[in-house]
Amino acid sequence: MVEFITAFVVGIVLVVIGFINRTGNISLLHSYHRKRVKEEDKIPFGKLVGLGMIIIGVAVAISAVLSGVAFYTKNGIFDIISMVLIGAGLVVGIIIIICALIK
Repeated sequence: MVEFITAFVVGIVLVVIGFINRTGNISLLHSYHRKRVKEEDKIPFGKLVGLGMIIIGVAVAISAVLSGVAFYTKNGIFDIISMVLIGAGLVVGIIIIICALIK
């Protein structure tokens, strides 16, 4: 039970950080990345990184809920959906973040 709640909270925290980054406030990112972004590129950079983090956070939160449902209903299909969802969310979110870093 604690594992599901912890994963859900981590997902929500990632979503909140993603929304903070989407406003152009990139102060929560590593200093290396903040230094290498030009002032005029901070808002587009923050929007892309924030979008990636939101996607990852939503995937983690929904995956935690589905894992909890699978645990209590003893239905393995929810575990499979949960794993596919978290894998897809991580891949898409990381690709978006890497694209933002490259630009």
